[in-house]
Amino acid sequence: MSVVPAEVLPGGALAVEETDRVAAELGPRARLWPALVAVYRAQLSRARVARIPLLFVATFQSVGIMILMRGVVDGGAEAQAVVAGSAVLVVAFVALNLLAQYFGQLRASGGLDHYATLPVPPAAVVLGAAGAYASFTVPGTVVTAVFGCVLFGLPMAHLWVLVAVIPLAGAALAGLGAAFGLLAPRPELATVLGQLGMSAALLLGVLPADRMPEGVRFLRDLLPSTYGVEAFARTFGPHPDWAFVLGDLAVCAAVGVVSLGVATWAYRRAAVR
Repeated sequence: MSVVPAEVLPGGALAVEETDRVAAELGPRARLWPALVAVYRAQLSRARVARIPLLFVATFQSVGIMILMRGVVDGGAEAQAVVAGSAVLVVAFVALNLLAQYFGQLRASGGLDHYATLPVPPAAVVLGAAGAYASFTVPGTVVTAVFGCVLFGLPMAHLWVLVAVIPLAGAALAGLGAAFGLLAPRPELATVLGQLGMSAALLLGVLPADRMPEGVRFLRDLLPSTYGVEAFARTFGPHPDWAFVLGDLAVCAAVGVVSLGVATWAYRRAAVR
């Protein structure tokens, strides 16, 4: 029996071209928004089992910190900083720490190869996973903020600003956490980087800035979550300066775009290796 290439048979080349054309029609590249929604739903469903433990740990940690600080902080600007920092810390715990661990494990286990075979834009994978993890922070952040206001006697009239603080601070921290997980050569190092980032958000975000040395304040200004803390803390005053609040939120948004862009680049870099 002899094997004859299909191209030399009558109509063979045409059949091959027709097959390629049909295959191309069956596998079009997905657009960003539908792909992002699909990845978000898949990640949300995947992490739903661990939702209660995540919410409990993140919220309990922030509430415990506020109770400890109540013994040394009476009120005023220091109490505002403690409550705002503790609320944003819930976002940092999930969006920074846990997301770094997730992408680190995904890279080490070869899970990135699965996404690389799908016609999904890299930005959709990063944004979908970041959005799913950040969604779990909403109940814990609200509970922490309400508890802190009651504990320190702060007004709750402007708690609605969390609608902007949570997604913007979450985007900045989630992009940073995803970049840690995708760029770290080992998953253990990704976990360490995520925990160090969360510790920085704890020490530099919860403690009042007035009591920090000048060098530490400079490091605090480099932390993305700082601007979410500042924006939220400014709303506790009797007459908030909304221009400064919007300025802090704008910085969070800008840092979020940059950090998610870096995470997308890191995903492309890790997926082709």
